[in-house]
Amino acid sequence: MRILMIVRFPHDAFNAAVADGSAGAKTKAILDDMKPEAVYFTEMNGHRTAVIVVDLESPSKVPTLAEPWFLTFRADVEFHVVMSPEELQQAGLDKLGEKWR
Repeated sequence: MRILMIVRFPHDAFNAAVADGSAGAKTKAILDDMKPEAVYFTEMNGHRTAVIVVDLESPSKVPTLAEPWFLTFRADVEFHVVMSPEELQQAGLDKLGEKWR
């Protein structure tokens, strides 16, 4: 199952890592371990944020994805199930529409 992760970094913890020069290496180590499909860095609501797409084999893998961010940066992590346009077409929206009209 494809998951969109939103990782928001608190200012104090990430600023400290930037100041001591470890932010890049720590981020790279986590991402190398995760092997995401895609990663983007941006700002959301005034916070440094990573938007990450991963393939989640099992819900039991959620801690494997989240804990490195929690422990390394005290980050907030959200998980959202996402699908491609092809997967949306397979969802049977037309049948659901007929059933729930």
